Amino acid sequence: MGKGGNQGEGAAEREAPLQTFCWEEIQKHNLRTDKWLVIDRKVYNITKWSSRHPGGHRVIGHYAGEDATDAFHAFHRDLDFVRKFMKPLLIGELAPEEPSQDHGKNSQITEDFRALRKTAEDMNLFKSDHLFFLLLLAHIIVMESIAWFIIFYFGNGWISTVITAFVLATSQAQAGWLQHDYGHLSVYKKSMWNHVVHKFIIGHLKGASANWWNHRHFQHHAKPNIFHKDPDVNMLHVFVLGEWQPIEYGKKKLKYLPYNHQHEYFFLIGPPLLIPVYFQYQIIMTMIVRRDWVDLAWAMSYYVRFFITYIPFYGILGALLFLNFIRFLESHWFVWVTQMNHIVMEIDREPYRDWFSSQLAATCNVEQSFFNDWFSGHLNFQIEHHLFPTMPRHNLHKVAPLVKSLCAKHGIKYQEKPLLRALQDIIRSLKKSGELWLDAYLHK
Repeated sequence: MGKGGNQGEGAAEREAPLQTFCWEEIQKHNLRTDKWLVIDRKVYNITKWSSRHPGGHRVIGHYAGEDATDAFHAFHRDLDFVRKFMKPLLIGELAPEEPSQDHGKNSQITEDFRALRKTAEDMNLFKSDHLFFLLLLAHIIVMESIAWFIIFYFGNGWISTVITAFVLATSQAQAGWLQHDYGHLSVYKKSMWNHVVHKFIIGHLKGASANWWNHRHFQHHAKPNIFHKDPDVNMLHVFVLGEWQPIEYGKKKLKYLPYNHQHEYFFLIGPPLLIPVYFQYQIIMTMIVRRDWVDLAWAMSYYVRFFITYIPFYGILGALLFLNFIRFLESHWFVWVTQMNHIVMEIDREPYRDWFSSQLAATCNVEQSFFNDWFSGHLNFQIEHHLFPTMPRHNLHKVAPLVKSLCAKHGIKYQEKPLLRALQDIIRSLKKSGELWLDAYLHK
């Protein structure tokens, strides 16, 4: 559907008026080979360009046929720079009579959230404290140095080896939270500097890939806990999550595993294996298949550094076992922290909610304390982090009261829990989903 307009005298000296579209037309363009989206009421055809999107083609494609305004502002820090790439993609705008929101999304919540974001900007909450992040990096390097010193001074006995492994697992976990900050562009104003430091931390300090992380993690942020869009809820038939999936599996008599026991076998194949097996294989294969030689070089620099440091003490095989033991320990830390905010929340098909409501439905918080902040890399403020991914983590607690107030105004539940209860809720959630599967499997 398109509508023109009278150009009048001197039209040749002015740009032609933009073609106008209705939502019914825009929503038809949500296919893999035909993708339009709307930002600030402007309509963009991203079909061909999505393959060149720095965040990956999937994350931008998840908003095909929808309004992506709030997601656009959430992910991009340097808007003027990004808009340079958008101009050639512009094909029109929403017709004047069309609402700004698609699928009947709540326009009042959207308006209030944008006002909240403006308040946060006026409070300078998107401005980072560079010393804060420098100290985080320093304490990671200190732990790496202490680990080497323990083995150098006390030898490679069992006690010193186990202590060193725990120190290195701690440094790896903290490096994981720190690379997360740079990956979200929340440290430096210029995106380029965030990308450079991100590659150093995730590559040289952790042996992983920045591009792999970006493409996976931004999908999670764009559509958290949405099947077929959030890779974090794609459990490859190992677990059934939420309420809809277990019932569907049960109705279809799908039984890849005994899901009514998933809260028990989670301890065997969840925390112990995610990083040392699944992630490690996926990261290496992704870098090779996509020919991401820059990220591969950064990752190799980690392995060279690690083996040069520890082969003299353990030999080649011993150093390899030592590395995997460290990752085994880190994996437990990572899984419990990341899942305490998400797996316990609503996990379903695409509900087409506004940005604010969708993030609140998929995330919850853990109470603030110095330990909880450090232990989780401030992901205990998961709600605020999801609403404002580029906000430096040290400011998340400052915006939290504003978010709570907006939730109260619109009757949206703001969940905040003690740490231990949040960890226990992971198991409770898996148990509940498993019981739903069993009931549907036996009786429907």
